[in-house]
Amino acid sequence: MNILIVEDNSRISEFVVKGLEENEFSVVLAENGTEARRLIGEKEWDLILLDIMLPDIDGIELLQFTRYKKINTPVLVISALSDAEDKIKALDYGADGYLTKPFLFRELLAYVNALTRRAKISSYKEPSEILCCDDLTLDVEKHLVKRGEREINLTMQEFKLLKILLENKGKVMSRAQLLSDIWGVNYDPNTNIVDVYISYLRNKIDTEEHHKLIKTIKGRGYMIQTPE
Repeated sequence: MNILIVEDNSRISEFVVKGLEENEFSVVLAENGTEARRLIGEKEWDLILLDIMLPDIDGIELLQFTRYKKINTPVLVISALSDAEDKIKALDYGADGYLTKPFLFRELLAYVNALTRRAKISSYKEPSEILCCDDLTLDVEKHLVKRGEREINLTMQEFKLLKILLENKGKVMSRAQLLSDIWGVNYDPNTNIVDVYISYLRNKIDTEEHHKLIKTIKGRGYMIQTPE
């Protein structure tokens, strides 16, 4: 497994590099955003560990660059910024997890193992190019969502949420399952972020001129299905 670490604090980077190498990961360190952007474009990685506060290019900008280039490598943000809005912003721009400094190495290792395992499993799945429900379509490869002929712009997290609902069309997905699949197992279980993003999706997809596709199953969760 090849891991790129983007971190300008030498004390933290030495600690992380040493620990990961002892666990038999191959690690490359980038100490600034410019170097990281070059490495991201030159080589395929199994995981990127990304600091936000870098001396040149902001980590969020680097994350945007990665997703703009359609590089789907899992990204774990590791940052001293602990405010909920900072976490939501990183996840919105395509981060797969968010770990706040300071942290225990075994906590980091659990994240690394979970994200690399998830990426390995997904790489063996039979690709499903077009997911649909009624007149709603989601093109996985093109990252394109349409309701009828109308194109719908979704954030990265909205797209992930809709994709999971469509992959499980007709099946109730609990809030806990959606939270784990999209925002990570270590995300605060008391957060209402799932409900918030369901509301975002409804506002964009279930508009007045269309049948309502996203259903709330009281006490259980959410599902998407074709109207009867």
